[in-house]
Amino acid sequence: MSSTELNPPRPIVIWITPPGPNPWKAVWLLEELSLNYVVKSFRFDDVKKPPFINVNPNGRVPAIEDPNTGLTLWESGAIYQYLIEVYDTAHKLSYTDLNQRHLCNQWLHFQTSGQGPYYGQAGWFTHLHPEKIDSAIERYRGEIRRVLGVTERVLSEKPKDGEKWLVGDKMTFADMAFVPWNFRLAEVLTVSEDEAWDGFPLTRAWHDKMVATPSWGRAMKLRARLMDEQGLQWNGVPKGIETFTEYETKIAEAKEAESGDIKVVKV
Repeated sequence: MSSTELNPPRPIVIWITPPGPNPWKAVWLLEELSLNYVVKSFRFDDVKKPPFINVNPNGRVPAIEDPNTGLTLWESGAIYQYLIEVYDTAHKLSYTDLNQRHLCNQWLHFQTSGQGPYYGQAGWFTHLHPEKIDSAIERYRGEIRRVLGVTERVLSEKPKDGEKWLVGDKMTFADMAFVPWNFRLAEVLTVSEDEAWDGFPLTRAWHDKMVATPSWGRAMKLRARLMDEQGLQWNGVPKGIETFTEYETKIAEAKEAESGDIKVVKV
C-alpha cells in the first residue's frame, strides 16, 4: 500500500471475518484513503469467543484498533465516521460545508439502519433459514426494492449533466457505504444481474462506477484470498456444507477443540 501524508505512523488493525459485507465497507474505506492497516482475519465460528469478544462485546465484525489514537471501535457506521473525521483531512471523500457533512451522515445512517438490515434479512430467509417462509422472503425482497427506489429517485433528481452522487458532485463515504451490500444484490435475490437491477438504471450506473475503482478491486482481491484460505462459499458457509443450520452444528461440535487462531494479514 502506498504511503501518503494522511497515513497513520502505526497501522490500524481491522478485525474481520471474510464473508459478510460490512467488513468490506471498512476495508474499502481504508484502501480508498490509502491508510496503513493490517487485517486480523478469523473464522465466523470464533466471532463470539476471545480474543475478538474482548474487542467487541457484541461479537460482530468489523472492529478496529487504532494505536495512533488508542481507540478501539466497532459498528461499521461509527468506524466510517471516525476514519473520515481523523484521516480524511484533505476531504477527498467528505465536505467541510455544514449541510453537506450532515447529508452524508444522513445517508450513512440510512444505509446502516435500512439497506444493510433488510438485505441481510432477505439473504437469511432466502438462503440460510432452515425453513422456507415465503411471507418473510417476499417482505424483505420488497424492502430491498424499496431501498433501491429511494436511491433511484434521489439520483434521478440530480442535474442531467455530470456524474450523479448522493451528496454534492463527488463520491463520498455516503455513497461508498452502500456498495458492499449492493455488490451481493443478485446473489441475495437469486436472480441475474440484469434482473436484480431492473427498474433502477441510475442506481446501477452509480454502483458500477464505484466497483470499478482500483481500491474496491484491491479489497475484493483480498476478500477472495481470505475466503479461499478458509474454504468458504460466497455466503460464508464452508464448502461441503449445505445449510447454515448444519454449519452451526459443526461449530458446536468443534467448540471445545478449536483454538480460535487469528490470522494477521499485512496489506
